[in-house]
Amino acid sequence: MTQEPATDEPATDEPATDEPATDEPATEERFVVVPAAYVYLLRDGVGGPEVLLQLRQGTPYMDGHWAAAAAGHVERGETAYDAAHREALEEIGVRDLDLAFLTTMQRTRGGEAIDERVDFFFTARSWTGDPRVVEPTKCAEIRWFPLDALPDPVVPHERAVLELIGPGTAPAYTTFGF
Repeated sequence: MTQEPATDEPATDEPATDEPATDEPATEERFVVVPAAYVYLLRDGVGGPEVLLQLRQGTPYMDGHWAAAAAGHVERGETAYDAAHREALEEIGVRDLDLAFLTTMQRTRGGEAIDERVDFFFTARSWTGDPRVVEPTKCAEIRWFPLDALPDPVVPHERAVLELIGPGTAPAYTTFGF
């Protein structure tokens, strides 16, 4: 009788693989997630806190809706935090943002894999530069609005997040569309 050499690996009859063990059946379709970063600039207004929003135009998504003044996809090799800084500079010309994490949202529209999203939301109360429209082909205007009197229409999942802004009201994780 020969004895197998000792190893740190547990004994198993399963073939070695790099794939994680799962009880789920193998499928051809993989879950794909598109990450994005959003920045809400906040300031103290006469009647309370205000948020800077942009009116979208000339894009394939939610034109005619108000949205975060700066937002966009997280690029390969980039953190959501870095993407937020980049988007703020590219879209509204501000830098040196003092970003505060607000929430993460997992959302779906129930369609193609591109409709599966994870969004990282940040707020900033200080920055360098005066916010302005840097991409006029994608943004009709930017405007400050009281948080308790948002314009209509606002991109639906963003409205849900904007309603969470307040002292201690935003959970670390939220969902939309499930």
